[in-house]
Order: sequence, then structure tokens, then C-alpha cells
Amino acid sequence: MISVKPLIIENHPFTAIRVEIPKTNLLIISNEVGYIMCGALDVDLLSDKLADRKIVAARATGVKTIEQLLEAPLDKVTTEAKNRGWSEGMNAREALLKIAE
Repeated sequence: MISVKPLIIENHPFTAIRVEIPKTNLLIISNEVGYIMCGALDVDLLSDKLADRKIVAARATGVKTIEQLLEAPLDKVTTEAKNRGWSEGMNAREALLKIAE
């Protein structure tokens, strides 16, 4: 099952996506600028092999729900996300507000 829902963070719109797959869930919170995803995200691939795309993204691990993802500390961020003020250990909500439009 795939769930796509609007998510408002301090009056800024984001999209919350949950994809149920066997034995796990893929969780993503995004807007037009970037996204934060569960542990399935390969940040090194985005920062290294796809660097020319300047992808703003981060990963948080150990989360099972969108709510947990929103409150989780980031454990890895892309180079472009660092350029936007994101850092490891930063709360996902705080990071998302840095790219709010």
C-alpha cells in the first residue's frame, strides 16, 4: 500500500509518503526543494555519483512512522543539503523548515 498525504509544518506544505513493502516501510517527507527519508536512502550515491544533480536530501534511521521521521535526528545528509544548512544530528523538522517555501 502507498499512502501520500499533505503535511503542514509551521504553515509550510510538505508531502508525507509511506510505502509498505515486505518487512519494512519506506518513509519520505518532501517538498519541491528536498526530502528526508528513512534508512533506505543511499546518501553516498546522491552526494558522490549524482553530485551534479545537487540533491537536497538526508536520512534518519530507526523510524517506523512519518511522525517518528519528523522528530528524528538526521544521521547522514547530502553535500547540497549541508550547503542549505542541514547537518548530522539536526532534527528532521528543523531541517525541513530550512527548505520551506
